[in-house]
Amino acid sequence: MEKITKTAQQWRDQLDEETYRITREKGTERAFTGALYNNHKTGTYKCVCCGEALFDSDTKYDSGSGWPSFYAPVSEEIIDEHADSSLMMQRVEIVCARCDSHLGHVFPDGPQPTGLRYCVNSASLTFEEKK
Repeated sequence: MEKITKTAQQWRDQLDEETYRITREKGTERAFTGALYNNHKTGTYKCVCCGEALFDSDTKYDSGSGWPSFYAPVSEEIIDEHADSSLMMQRVEIVCARCDSHLGHVFPDGPQPTGLRYCVNSASLTFEEKK
């Protein structure tokens, strides 16, 4: 996979202010407000920054957390994980492996078959509906 690297200004030129704050500055959107939180269509969730396919709608579920949640990415290689000790807690940050876009966090309280909950900001994603 080819790594995408851009300057902060190039990302600012590409993204709106809120999307930049979330994806490039590790921000978050308020719970239950994201455009894709209640999306129940069939298709693929992609990285808003580079267009890489990240999650399939078949792995999306309602976690009750207020953010789109998935139990698995399309491949293990497409998500990188980093320790995150911000906000006085220990979490695991998830980023797009191709462009380092902040997506959200992964938690060990998801459904089977993985037992994981990939909790993702809607602003980090685009959605391509399956025809």
